[in-house]
Amino acid sequence: APCSACAGSGRPTAARGAMAATAADAAPKKTALVPIADGSEEIEAVGIIDTLVRGGIDVTVASVMPSTTVTCSRGVRLVADALLADVASRDYDAVALPGGMPGAEHLRDCEPLRDLLLRQQARGGVIAAICAAPAVVLHAHGITAGRTATCYPAEGFRKALGEAAAVAPDERRVVVDGSLVTSQGPGTALEMALKLVEVLRGPEVAAGVGGAMLVQGDK
Repeated sequence: APCSACAGSGRPTAARGAMAATAADAAPKKTALVPIADGSEEIEAVGIIDTLVRGGIDVTVASVMPSTTVTCSRGVRLVADALLADVASRDYDAVALPGGMPGAEHLRDCEPLRDLLLRQQARGGVIAAICAAPAVVLHAHGITAGRTATCYPAEGFRKALGEAAAVAPDERRVVVDGSLVTSQGPGTALEMALKLVEVLRGPEVAAGVGGAMLVQGDK
């Protein structure tokens, strides 16, 4: 039999977790959009996408570039499901932005994505961003104003984010403020993605996914 870390969505093996996952599976599937661009951070993008899929979430990967194929910040090529403009009119339970430069700048400059993020904010939908994206994308569109958030711990990013938001201490690797979820960088991508699974599908489903992935919790 395949190992649980490699097979499917990695459901909990404990009876209680299995029952929670079964009940969650019966509900309408949650949806998430992950926009990507040339220069997106590949660990963050793939870590978010893969973890959400393991959590039973219907993920649409959308390119903000003219092509569905993008070249990430370290040269890895990813192929999106669609162009952002073709799926921006839909509503999603969550929109999750990877960081990376200049990927975050491309996300910021995409007008259909800006409109989608503002609509998502207005309807109370979940918005998540990691690394450069909270400071470069969300701050630019006013989404972090008056909120507590984090970003990649570089002075320029923290200064930009702090112009309108309360910047969380560095030890807070994932910060949740209402429907806003932010995180710091490649090393925290799985933590943020598991938090999104928790927000969308509940703590027991998230614990099951994290356990199957051998992600260590707090000690």
